[in-house]
Amino acid sequence: MRVLPQLIQNRIYSLLYGTVFLLIAIDIYSDMRAELEWEHLLFEGSIMALCFIGMVLLTQSSRSMRQDRERLRRELSEAGALSERFRKENQELVRGLGQAIEKQFREWSLSPAESEVALLILKGLSHREAAEIRETSERTVRQQSREVYRKAGLSGRAALSAYFLEDLLQPLSTPRDQSSS
Repeated sequence: MRVLPQLIQNRIYSLLYGTVFLLIAIDIYSDMRAELEWEHLLFEGSIMALCFIGMVLLTQSSRSMRQDRERLRRELSEAGALSERFRKENQELVRGLGQAIEKQFREWSLSPAESEVALLILKGLSHREAAEIRETSERTVRQQSREVYRKAGLSGRAALSAYFLEDLLQPLSTPRDQSSS
């Protein structure tokens, strides 16, 4: 997550703007005592105003980032709670699905490595992600996934997912279907 470093960076920039603002204010005060030309004072005053605007904008940006970070944390927590509730409510079903998938993998005579790759593919991981998890090369995972499809008699990733999901998902009923019943 890149939010925290950006917040720290914004704080540093705000401190720098504040320091420049303070130094210019001291310089303007000194210049006023020395009775320098008003154009010089106006120029330095303009720079001071720009520093102040920069500080305000960075402060607003940091506040917005903190609010976004907190919102994302809340949403992540809520999603985690929903996921945990779903897992608890459907633990028996999920366990049964896992056993059915393992049984089918055995019927297809998948090796342990092929079974692991097939499961990662079913979870939606890319070949690269599966390779990282398995600490192997992407080429190896691609070869193993081709073997899975060949042994299962399926055309690819989508067919593998559809094989297991087809019977689980009920067809959507249309308004016409509901009105005829």
